[in-house]
This record gives sequence, structure tokens and C-alpha cells, in this order.
Amino acid sequence: MKLAVTILVTCVGALLALGLVMLYSSSMAQTGAHDLVRQLTWCAPGLLVCVLVASLDYTRLRALALPAFVVAVILLAAVLVFGVVRGNARRWFSFGGMSFQPSEFCKLALILALAWYGERYQRHIGTFRYGILIPGFCLAVVLALIFREPDVGTTILLAALAGGILLVAGVRWRFVLPLSLVVAVGVGIFLWFDDMRRNRILSWQDLDNSKDGVGYQAYQGMLALGSGGIFGLGLGDGRQKLGFIPEHHTDFIFSVIGEELGLVATMLVVVAFVAIVLCGLYISLNAREPFGLLLGSGITFLIGLQAFINLGVVTSALPNKGLPLPFISYGGSSLVVMLAAVGLMLSIARHAQVPIRPPANPFESPIAP
Repeated sequence: MKLAVTILVTCVGALLALGLVMLYSSSMAQTGAHDLVRQLTWCAPGLLVCVLVASLDYTRLRALALPAFVVAVILLAAVLVFGVVRGNARRWFSFGGMSFQPSEFCKLALILALAWYGERYQRHIGTFRYGILIPGFCLAVVLALIFREPDVGTTILLAALAGGILLVAGVRWRFVLPLSLVVAVGVGIFLWFDDMRRNRILSWQDLDNSKDGVGYQAYQGMLALGSGGIFGLGLGDGRQKLGFIPEHHTDFIFSVIGEELGLVATMLVVVAFVAIVLCGLYISLNAREPFGLLLGSGITFLIGLQAFINLGVVTSALPNKGLPLPFISYGGSSLVVMLAAVGLMLSIARHAQVPIRPPANPFESPIAP
């Protein structure tokens, strides 16, 4: 367990440090140190929350699971009325120059609620009523509010995340698969009849012919990755960030890493996320009760899925959809939530079951490592 925690903390710390360095490098020509200072303003409380949560017994959060979920729903509804509009989407609250995205808080609240629900009704979770109907209704409310913002990427992410947690809780595949097919067909129909998103998918299938239009961002991101080669052009020497790649400091910051630090750095980023996922799964499997197992699994799925989608979009393995790269992309709400999630994972590790190592001498007592 000590090794898993060490690897987890090391990888998160390395990604966080890399993110701060690349954030300054990607925005220094446009805004100087402004974005870096803003990110540090969120990073400090995020690290504080991480430490505080890690020092607590995570089982106390059972009592906060439902209130947190209710607050998340209220915030998601309120942002549709009082939120600010950016890029034809109403997803943020703005307070004195600082922005807060309720859907980021909702990710953690949803994981807590599903972990509490899965443990409380673990004897009945295999039935359609408790496994699909009740959690599906609550999930539908959240997804509908996020979809209305609109934020299709986060909607799909949370749907996949909830499905993974419920499967770990014991929901039967014969209930999940038909519902997943229905949802997939519904999403496909929506995407086809939505001109903007249909064009994104079509441009992804034929990027060369759409590089001057809808596929411009994805094409420029690929150019950045390709021009970096194995070892990169050098920190600060990237060219695509100079007005060519939109959102180069948020959703497409991975392309800046590839251009300036090369294939070696991008592969190390991928390895770090894989290590985080493996450590998260190990910690979750050694949790002392079902709540810890489900909570840890949900956090692991969240970090892994979000990183997978972001890296897939930047490398054009997936159609373009804006999701931040955990611990690296610019964004205060996302950073604080991710660091709080890491704190929860560390708390689960602190209170995990300690495996008993059998003694070399059968006449000796078992020894705890």
C-alpha cells in the first residue's frame, strides 16, 4: 500500500508541476504570467483541501453524500438561470473575476452519492428497481441539466462514470447493456441532427479536407505534436501556441507539451496517468468496506476516463470535445475537484485493510507489513 500511495502522490505532483510550467509557456506570449498566477491561486486551496481530506476518515462522508448531491443539482439548475455565457454555453458562475463550474463539483458529488447508494442497497442492487430504475432517475436529472448547458462531453463522461460505479456495485450486465444501447442510439441521433457536432464528427473522419474549417483546431494540434519530434523544439520555443491552436492552455495543452518537449514527455504523461489508474484500482480493491471500494473506483474512473478522452481528442483518435486534462489544463474548478479526489483516495489508502504477511517460520505469529 505504501508503494501505491508513493507512486500516486509522485505522479500527481509531477503532472501538477508540468501543468504549471506548460501553462506559463503556452500563455506567456499572450498574457504573460496572468494565467499562471490564476492557476496558482486555485492550486493553493486545492492542495490544502487535498491534505485536509486525506487526514480525515472518508467514511464520515456517508452523511454528506445525499446533501452534496442535492446541492450539486441545485447549482446545476441555478447556473442555467444565473450563469454567464461563454462560447454559446452557460456553464459558469462568475464572482469578482473568478469563475466556478458546477459540473466539476457534480462529478465528485455524484461519485459520493453512488458509493453511498451502492453500499446501502448492496443486497438489492442486482434487481432492476434498485440497480437501474432508482439510480437511473437521479442520474437522468443531473445529466439533463448538464446537457442543457450544453455540455455534451461532460454528460457522456458522467454517464460512463456512473455506469462503471454501478457495475462495480453489482448491477447485472443484462440490465446495463440494453439501457446503454438505448442511450447510445439516442446520443447518436442527437449528434446527427445537431449541425455543429455532426460537422465535428465528419471533420474528424476527414481531417485533411476540413483543416481550414471545422477541423482547424484538431489539425493544428496534430501539427504541434508532429513538429515536436522525439525530444521537442525546446521549452518555450513552440510555434503553434502563438495564435494557431485555440484553447492551447486548456483542452489542447497536451499538444503544446508534445511540440516543446517531444514524444518522450508525452509518453511520460501517458505513463503517469496509467500509473495513477493502477494505483487507484489497487487502493480501491484493498478498501475496508464497500463504500471505500466504490468511492475509490469512481475517483479512478473519473481521472482515467477524463484523461483518456482529452488525450484521444488531441491526438485525433476521438472527435473534438472539450474536456480538461486532469492536473495539467488551466481551470480552477477542475483542479480543486481533482486534488480533492486525490485526497479522498489517500484517505481510503490510510484506512485500507492491511494484508497479513505469513511468517517464514510456521510456529511464529503472522506479521503485519
